Amino acid sequence: MKKSDIKYTAFWDERYQNLDFAYGKEPNLFFKEELQKLKTGTILLPADGEGRNGVYASKLGWNVTATDLSIEGKNKAQKLANESGVPLKYIVGDIQDLEFPRESFDVIGLIYAHFSAWKISSIHQKLTTLLKPNGHIIFEAFSKNHLNYQKNNPKIGGPKDVDMLFSVEQIQQDFTGFEIQFLEEKEVFLNEGNSHNGKGSVIRFIGKKL
Repeated sequence: MKKSDIKYTAFWDERYQNLDFAYGKEPNLFFKEELQKLKTGTILLPADGEGRNGVYASKLGWNVTATDLSIEGKNKAQKLANESGVPLKYIVGDIQDLEFPRESFDVIGLIYAHFSAWKISSIHQKLTTLLKPNGHIIFEAFSKNHLNYQKNNPKIGGPKDVDMLFSVEQIQQDFTGFEIQFLEEKEVFLNEGNSHNGKGSVIRFIGKKL
């Protein structure tokens, strides 16, 4: 693991050690709305943090596999799953190094999955191989224009490195071989725990693997 990844893991462990859920216990709204449209099956949620989206998917009857670098994130996610009375498979590790069978997931949810800049595209390419034909990507993350919003409101959260942020063009490039069902950059107002609060700029993407 690179020094930058070790530092990144420590950052998230520290954030998730608090009793409060950093991004709340409720699922991301875009993820919630889009997942409800799909037939239940298997779903992979890389960078699922404290499990708010994985637990929600499990409540709907999805077979969920969540991953994250942070053991503290897993502890919080298991607590939330226990409170909700649902199962949650959660693996601690770097999604780039974790092994899964090819074409084994019906949906992959990438919700604020801001990876180290040098490996974003390679992770996206790997995830593509894990998705079944006709499977879906549900994606929401901060756009490169989000830095302007951070200057006005630090409480909105998000990486401060522009190379960890996204653009419409990057999504188009990383997810070739997909039918783009929805792709936009949008100004949104987030109210997700203590760490996503206020107005920000996001990329939203729904893709169907051809």
